[in-house]
Amino acid sequence: MNSRPSVVTTYAIDRVIQPTYTGGDVDLDSAGQVLVTCLGEDTLLTDLNTGQLLARIEGDGQNLTTLLITPLASHLITCSRSLSMRIYSLEHNDDSRSLLKPVLRRTVKPHTTPVITGAIDRTGTLLATGSADGLIKVWDIRGGYVSHTFRGHAGVISALHFFETSTALADSGSSRKNKLHNRASTIDGEDKEMLDIDGAENLAFRLASGSEDGKIRIWDLQKRKAIATLDSHVSVVRSLCFSADQNILVSASRDKTAIIWDARNWKLQKVIPVLEGLESVGFLATGTLMYTGGENNVLRVWETGSGREVTREQEIKGDGIEIIRILFNPTLYFLLAVHTDQTLTLHSTLMPELGIGSQIDCLPITGRISGTHDEIIDLAYVTPDRELLALATNSEDIRLVALATQESSMKKRFGADVALLQGHEDIIICLDVDWSGCWLATGAKDNTARLWRIDHTRESYESFTVFTGHAESIGAISLPSQPPPIDSAAHNDPLSHPPRLLLTGSQDRTVKRWEITPKTSANGDKKSPRAVYTRKAHDKDINAIATNHNSSLFASASQDRTVKIWSVEEGEVQGVLRGHRRGVWSVKFATKDTPSINGDSGPASSGRGLILTGSGDQTVKVWSLTDYSCLRTLEGHTNSVLKVLWMPLPLRNKETDNPHSNTVRAVQVASAGGDGLVKIWDVNSGECDATLDNHTDRVWALTVNSNNDALISGGGDSVVTFWKNTTSSTIAASTAASTARVEQEQQLQNYIHHGSYREAITLALQLNHPARLLALLTTVVNTNPPDEKSMSGLKAVDEVLQTLADEQLFALLLRIRDWNTNARTATVAQKILWVLVKSYPATRLTGLRGKDKGSGLKEVLDGLRAYTERHYKRMEELVDESYLVDYTLREMEVVGFVDGNMPILGQNIIGV
Repeated sequence: MNSRPSVVTTYAIDRVIQPTYTGGDVDLDSAGQVLVTCLGEDTLLTDLNTGQLLARIEGDGQNLTTLLITPLASHLITCSRSLSMRIYSLEHNDDSRSLLKPVLRRTVKPHTTPVITGAIDRTGTLLATGSADGLIKVWDIRGGYVSHTFRGHAGVISALHFFETSTALADSGSSRKNKLHNRASTIDGEDKEMLDIDGAENLAFRLASGSEDGKIRIWDLQKRKAIATLDSHVSVVRSLCFSADQNILVSASRDKTAIIWDARNWKLQKVIPVLEGLESVGFLATGTLMYTGGENNVLRVWETGSGREVTREQEIKGDGIEIIRILFNPTLYFLLAVHTDQTLTLHSTLMPELGIGSQIDCLPITGRISGTHDEIIDLAYVTPDRELLALATNSEDIRLVALATQESSMKKRFGADVALLQGHEDIIICLDVDWSGCWLATGAKDNTARLWRIDHTRESYESFTVFTGHAESIGAISLPSQPPPIDSAAHNDPLSHPPRLLLTGSQDRTVKRWEITPKTSANGDKKSPRAVYTRKAHDKDINAIATNHNSSLFASASQDRTVKIWSVEEGEVQGVLRGHRRGVWSVKFATKDTPSINGDSGPASSGRGLILTGSGDQTVKVWSLTDYSCLRTLEGHTNSVLKVLWMPLPLRNKETDNPHSNTVRAVQVASAGGDGLVKIWDVNSGECDATLDNHTDRVWALTVNSNNDALISGGGDSVVTFWKNTTSSTIAASTAASTARVEQEQQLQNYIHHGSYREAITLALQLNHPARLLALLTTVVNTNPPDEKSMSGLKAVDEVLQTLADEQLFALLLRIRDWNTNARTATVAQKILWVLVKSYPATRLTGLRGKDKGSGLKEVLDGLRAYTERHYKRMEELVDESYLVDYTLREMEVVGFVDGNMPILGQNIIGV
């Protein structure tokens, strides 16, 4: 077993679950791999199979209205409310083949009003845009120009769809004379070449459009006009789809009908009363089946021939939630449904053969993607192997998210929703998990608590029992954390043995203890469990409850600024912790093996254990359960402390650690605050060992993996951050770097001693030793006599200075700028600067850039010029003063000495 470092000092972001879709348009390439979604004003490209972010494109400050990607994912088109349309080419990133590099090719203003809908043809060369101005434009994607403009609709364009029909079928409704005339007059050589697809029959390209007036128009791209107007819907047309196999077009409308049209004569073939406002429609199989989705938030399948619904009657899912779009490609085995609650569900299209009059259940869900988790209120590891993460996301459901990285299954890839625990009728506020990870308890604003049985092996996630009795919202909940004896049946089979008790705290200011037995399962007419006792606990809302390591004590934290310690069995108060100046948000008992610590007043007794609290007064406090006194106060957060926990203790080394030693073992705690920060504290010193920053909103949730010290934080920004303990690697890297630096410094001394100027200058620049580099160059400049035809004083140094890399050259210029600020070192600086200017062309020098943004040659020259002008001014003043000295000496021609000691006038001075 690898030993854990005694003190955790560094963490790094390992993985992140972040929002990928916050409403708006969605598109998918034909391979079902690149998913394009709206994230506010930005566009995200995500690998649907792995969940990896492929690219992110910043918006123009306005919300996006339309997103489209070509079938082969070669181009991306975005339209926003700013009336601009951007066309990007998607290229593979040079650094990673798995990432895409969007390159902006063209920005145009497609319409005078925002683009409402769009479509791309099968070849990925044509783009159609429809706007609120009633115009339809067809664009050449690669050229970026308009090839067609269609007018005729009286209102907003709400649906567009490209399709192709054979020329024989397309012209069957015309006379043979008109057909021959049209073929001869409208199709030139270039169009014939375009229409010849894969050497098969010639195809006629069509565009179907629907508008808010309920009318559908069929446009001929060769003739550049409408060839049919379909008028049967009485409300806005939301979706269109064509089946080449059946030669039919289906339209879906908010008038609660789907209509099938015969493409040979554009006559109405069948009206299907769906009895719900539709948003999306399409064909399955070879056009014999079709799917619909709309305001009832259910996916339904219909027979196109008879108009009979194939799927059995389904319960309407979600209040006010709708399906707004369904993406499907005949080459894929799934379809993707987009919901108004910002979730995306993948449904398998593999169905058994249907007999006459037979029905099937709804298309099975093979994967669920949460576009955004909203505000993360609480989280916890579940399952014995910590394979899933339970998230309370400001909703009435608990989301179970996969943590393992398995690309073979959509449900098992990292960050994918595995299951949705539904049962509460209002927002879930708190959750807790038992020692095994098989039992999850939740408390919600519907005044109830639930116990969930998590059997991940069998993919069974069910509500085991419901606890009813509180008068207001349940804001705190706790399960026992003590595992049963190793050889017991409860330890060997935790799924068959639920926790024996549950503790809840509510806004009604009471705490309740509930007894749990297998007989309390919510099946049939069995009664819900009753509370063993109810205690009036606090004067204000209860925010948190925690049990100690052996389930003999529990603590309740409240907005009344106190924490009370209770006995689990009797429900009697054992002590009260007072000292916080604001409400207490979180409380945690220390583990059994936590050693004694040094408090603010010296070593503290903690025989009965320690407890940790976090408060709205921005402090974290450590208390002793012996006398209920505060041992240490940790200050550093700039907002309320919302969550606290004890970090896992470092593993003892039996060979080197003396259990009777007086040496204080490292004890650390972690806290999360409303300032968006997670901090790691050393309890003995009271110092902050690490600050973790990856959230833009308050951090409500925090948990730790006891096996590897990995932290997980979740906040109001809908981001879940996985923090990896990098202390060991950081220490190893720091030690290696220190050793290498010592060796390099010794090597530098050797180079200087042996006169190896090239190596010495290069190494001094690398080590960033300006003092040694200055001493070396000063020696070179002051060389007497200098080498013949040498600019610096030594030809070897000239060669070094003339062959520097750009990074080394810019670093040397920075050193010259610094040396030039001092009059004593300015001479050397000016000399070396002269050598560099003479050695390099101006184009090379002007192209130099530093590592920091905005640093370049201009900034260096500005610093050089200011001090150089000062030095030259000082030299000019010295020259002026030298003229005065010369004048004075010329005037003092004769000086004589009195009594042979002092010079007197009229005597010459010899040897002054």
